[in-house]
Amino acid sequence: MTPNRQQHFEYESFSFHCESTDGSTQLKGIRNTEEFNPACLSKKTSTGLSCTLAQAYKEDSAEYWCETNKGERSNTINISVCGKGSVILDIPALVFEGEAVTLCCSTKTSSTNLAVFYKDDTPMHISPMEKFKVNNVSKFDEGVYSCSISDGRTSPGSWLVVKGK
Repeated sequence: MTPNRQQHFEYESFSFHCESTDGSTQLKGIRNTEEFNPACLSKKTSTGLSCTLAQAYKEDSAEYWCETNKGERSNTINISVCGKGSVILDIPALVFEGEAVTLCCSTKTSSTNLAVFYKDDTPMHISPMEKFKVNNVSKFDEGVYSCSISDGRTSPGSWLVVKGK
């Protein structure tokens, strides 16, 4: 996923990259229990495909995955698309054990000098730099993360997925 994050502002662009051994992969999604084929600009690559949403809308919020013709599936990624005045948490779509992860709290309409980061609705860190770094992530770090800024606005919660090496 490019950029590698779960939350995006409306009208931003993001891409999925699907790869398989036989090149027969496609992007799929599910929203409100309805499976769908995303309307994105697809480009075949030597190992699969790249699928770009040039302008994301709130309706593009969904769970996405890559799937081959044989039914093999990738990890799923939950994507939230938020309106212009919203706060988002820049949280990776997927991380591996041992990596360092930096979470960022941001808004398109204003800057803030203070952010509070939460894990499972419990305050974890207050940052004057709007960033929170987790070194050497493990399964223990999995959970729902969010952030709020000094004017009281809060990002949606996103599950931090940590995969084994």
